[in-house]
Amino acid sequence: MADTTEPKAGEQPKNLRQEKVGRVLSTSMNKTVTVEVMRRVSHPLYRREVRLKKKFYAHDETNQCRVGDIVRIVESRPLSRLKRWRLAEIIRRARGVGLPEPSALEPAAGPRPEAGGQS
Repeated sequence: MADTTEPKAGEQPKNLRQEKVGRVLSTSMNKTVTVEVMRRVSHPLYRREVRLKKKFYAHDETNQCRVGDIVRIVESRPLSRLKRWRLAEIIRRARGVGLPEPSALEPAAGPRPEAGGQS
């Protein structure tokens, strides 16, 4: 079992669960999001920074994530065959959230000019 006792004075509490920050790639599954976590590591031979990407399936109980959101996921018990993470918080919403409906973007109904432009 995990140690749930209070830490002694001057000690940091033990956090046994990993946390990762990534970007939501897909929300097509019910209560599941696909999160891409990117990290930068130094190449062992060439000493050049390399970007490594990894995808994780995370549990989103309320289906509140959208594609492009930056989220924090936390390790959890196995929830399905591939899900071992759950959504902790949405750090930043994707751009374009809150745009008006497409019907509001159409021009107002009124007299239209005739085709050809000749009167």
